[in-house]
Amino acid sequence: MPSATNTVKHNLPACTKIAVAYSGGLDTSCVIPWLVENTGCEVVAVVADVGQGSAELVGIEKKAKDTGASECHVMDLREEFLEEFAFPMAISGAVYEGRYLMGTSIARPCIARAQVRVALETGCDAVAHGCTGKGNDQVRFEATYAALAPHLKVIVPWRHWSLRSREDMLEYLRVRNIPTTASATKIYSRDANLWHISHEGAELEDPWNAPNDGVWMRTANPVDAPSTPEDVHIEFDRGFPCTVNGKELDPVALLEALNDIAGRHGVGRVDLCENRLVGMKSRGVYETPGGTILTEALRGLEQLVYDRDTLHFREKLAHEFASIIYNGTWFTPLRESIWASFESMSEVLTGEVVVRCFKGSATACRRRSPHSLFSHAFATFGEDEVYDQHHAEGFIRLFSLPSRIRALNAQANEPSHTASHGSCGCGHGGCA
Repeated sequence: MPSATNTVKHNLPACTKIAVAYSGGLDTSCVIPWLVENTGCEVVAVVADVGQGSAELVGIEKKAKDTGASECHVMDLREEFLEEFAFPMAISGAVYEGRYLMGTSIARPCIARAQVRVALETGCDAVAHGCTGKGNDQVRFEATYAALAPHLKVIVPWRHWSLRSREDMLEYLRVRNIPTTASATKIYSRDANLWHISHEGAELEDPWNAPNDGVWMRTANPVDAPSTPEDVHIEFDRGFPCTVNGKELDPVALLEALNDIAGRHGVGRVDLCENRLVGMKSRGVYETPGGTILTEALRGLEQLVYDRDTLHFREKLAHEFASIIYNGTWFTPLRESIWASFESMSEVLTGEVVVRCFKGSATACRRRSPHSLFSHAFATFGEDEVYDQHHAEGFIRLFSLPSRIRALNAQANEPSHTASHGSCGCGHGGCA
C-alpha cells in the first residue's frame, strides 16, 4: 500500500478504481504494479483482442492478476474492429502520407472505446494506458477518453515514473518477483492486429539501413514468392467485402483468408519515414497483406461506379479522413460528417473485382458492377453510332476559352517589333 507522500510526489489524481489498457507487454506489466503501489487503488486490466494472435493472449488473464490486477477482461473486438473501423477506412481511401494504411492508428479508438466500456461497467473512476510521451498513441487513447467519458480521470505512468529504459523496467519487475517473458535483448517494437503488423527499432532507427530479412513476419520475400500470379475474386456490397473466391465469409475469416493469400505473394510491405503528430520523424516498417488487396480492389471498383466529380471529391475527403484517423480524433462530429459522405457515395460501391497478386504487387485486373458507368458503346475505339466526333470541336473551344482569351490579350499588349528593335531589324535599335 502506498504512502500519502507517493501520491503527492507523483501528483496523481485521487481515484478509487482504475481501468488499464493491458497488452501483457513489458510496459503494461510495469504499469499495473506501479499504479497499485502509487495510488492504492484497485486496478482492472482490459485486454483487447483485435487479432494480434493467440500467442499474445494465452495465459494473459493470469499474467495480469500476477502483476496486481484485481480483474482482467479479455474483449474480442475483432469483428467490430473490421466492420466499424478498418473496412470503413478502406472504403474512404484514407492513406496517411500516401503510403501508410494505418493499421495501428485505426485500432486505437476501437481499443480505447472497449476500455471505457469496461471502466464504466466495473465502476472505475479513472483510466490508464502504457503509451510513452513520444508517440501518437497517447493522443489517440486520450482523445477517445475525452469524447466518450470525459468525467474519467486519466493516469499516464510514463509521465510520472522514473523508469526510462527497458533495463529499468526489467529490474522493476525482478525486484517485485513479477514474472515476465521480456528480455533486455528485444530487437523490435511491434504492434499487431488483423489489419497489419508494424515494426520499429533496432536497425530501422537509421533510415539508411535496409530492413533485415528477420523483420518480416506476415509476408514472404517477393523475390522468393511464387513465380505464378494468383487471382483473388472479391465481392462487395456497398463497399464492404462479403465473399472471397466465391465463398461467403464473416469479416474475420475473410481478412484472414486475404492475409494468407497476399502474405505468400509478398504483398503489403511498406517502409516509411513518417511525420508523427507530436512533431518528430519516425521510421516504421509495415505489413498489411489482406488490407492491401482490399484497398486495391475498392479503388478498382470505384473506377467503374463513381462519376468524375464524385471520385475526385472522395479523393479530397480521403486526405482529411486520413489525418483524423492518424491523429486519433475518430469520435468527433467532423469524422461522423465526413463518413456520412463516404457512406452515401458507397451506396453504388457494389460489384466484383479480381485482384492479381504477383511478386509483391496487387493489381485490380477485372471489375464489374450493376452500377457501372462504363459504356462500351461510347468508349470503344472501333466504329460507333452513338458519339459524333464533330461535337468535340465546339466543346474544346469552350473548354479552352480562358486560355484563348489570355493569349489574345497578351498578343494585343505586346510592343511592336519596330518599336522595340528599330526599322532595320538588326535588334540593336541604333540603325536608322
